[in-house]
Amino acid sequence: MLRALAVDDERPSLEELLYLLNADPRIGSAEGAGDATEALRRINRALESGPDGPDAIDVVFLDIQMPGLDGLDLARLLTGFARPPLVVFVTAHEDFAVQAFDLKAVDYVLKPVRKERLAEAVRRAAAQRGTTPREAAPRIPVHEPDPDQIAVELGGVTRFVAVDDITHVEAQGDYARLHTDRGSHLVRIPLVTLEERWRSRGFVRIHRRHLVALRHIGELRLDAGTVSVLIGSEELQVSRRHARELRDLLMRRTTG
Repeated sequence: MLRALAVDDERPSLEELLYLLNADPRIGSAEGAGDATEALRRINRALESGPDGPDAIDVVFLDIQMPGLDGLDLARLLTGFARPPLVVFVTAHEDFAVQAFDLKAVDYVLKPVRKERLAEAVRRAAAQRGTTPREAAPRIPVHEPDPDQIAVELGGVTRFVAVDDITHVEAQGDYARLHTDRGSHLVRIPLVTLEERWRSRGFVRIHRRHLVALRHIGELRLDAGTVSVLIGSEELQVSRRHARELRDLLMRRTTG
């Protein structure tokens, strides 16, 4: 079973997180720290105790924005340890996701924390540590995803965005940012996966960082040997290797 440390400078958030962790059958013990400095002292004690010692910690559930040493700073320090605990970030801000996964975080959970979403983070940590639950966890029904929608998480709430509303997708590490006319959403799906999934829906790669929906391209621009597309008011560069395929697809679309 996992031995967890929760770190948050806001006491109500810390108590809620500890309550949810202790309710999970895969968590053997959970304790809290009110800031990153206190957490670092506790982690040092765990490392001195060894992986099988009484003070060992398997996973740290870590807030990001804290006074003094913040969560990202602490995670960077942990990467220098020989056998650091796993890290799950728990934060109200989605803007740090790319940095978090660059630091090899197991997961990135947005506040307010939902029980089901935290359970998924615990599952990922348990899978990496090879742990077993205290008792058989209830089976959660698995439904086939709706091909016309994609689930996104915003402020602890799962919403569904219509694929037809997505104008283009931008790669951000292990994440992808979905752009629509009304805003953008970050999902933990690599760009290459979305490219394969949505190829039949008219999405095409134009750059190593961008996937665009053909129907949302307003203009194809050629200027001094460079190619770009206009989507709404945003101009995106087309790489040389993708330019010919894009021109052919647009021509077939307009003449077909």
